[in-house]
Amino acid sequence: TRNQKKEEAPPKEGDVAAEEATEEAATEAPPAEEPSKEEQLEAQVKELKDHLMRSLAEAENTRKIASRDVESARQFAIKSFAKSLLDVSDNLTRAMEAVPEEARTDKEGNPILTTLYEGIEMTDKGLLKAFESNGLVKYGVPGEEFDPNKHDALYEYADKEKTPGTIGQVMKPGFMLHKRVLRPAEVGVVKAE
Repeated sequence: TRNQKKEEAPPKEGDVAAEEATEEAATEAPPAEEPSKEEQLEAQVKELKDHLMRSLAEAENTRKIASRDVESARQFAIKSFAKSLLDVSDNLTRAMEAVPEEARTDKEGNPILTTLYEGIEMTDKGLLKAFESNGLVKYGVPGEEFDPNKHDALYEYADKEKTPGTIGQVMKPGFMLHKRVLRPAEVGVVKAE
């Protein structure tokens, strides 16, 4: 009896409209035609061509990334070796600075010291030339604009004759390897009074 009442109950308003819309759509829509064999093959060719183009693009991107990684590894493979030679360059510079100015060119009064100075200077120039041929460049000179990305400021001092914000003294020169800082220059910076 209960089941009979459910069957006899009139359908709700929304349900009737939904059924009518479904019936109308079914009668209006033409029956779907199955694509011909030629159309199926064309669709498959198009899909495979798209897949091939994407695979080729991905392979090209992978090749470019690998090439860039190899170049980067080649450029920076000498980093630790170059860093260890920086102390040698510093020692040669210190040795040259230890010779008094007047003794550097006095071949009559100090021929041995003058010759020693010339030998150290040639060695230092040869080392710097070898550095430069491998992408290692020395930088940091008085008067250069202070750049915290390239310089370590050890101290600041006032100097009326120099521009504030520039390097006044260089304690240790800096070196860049292929435009990357290998060792920052240790400097004294001129400050405004």
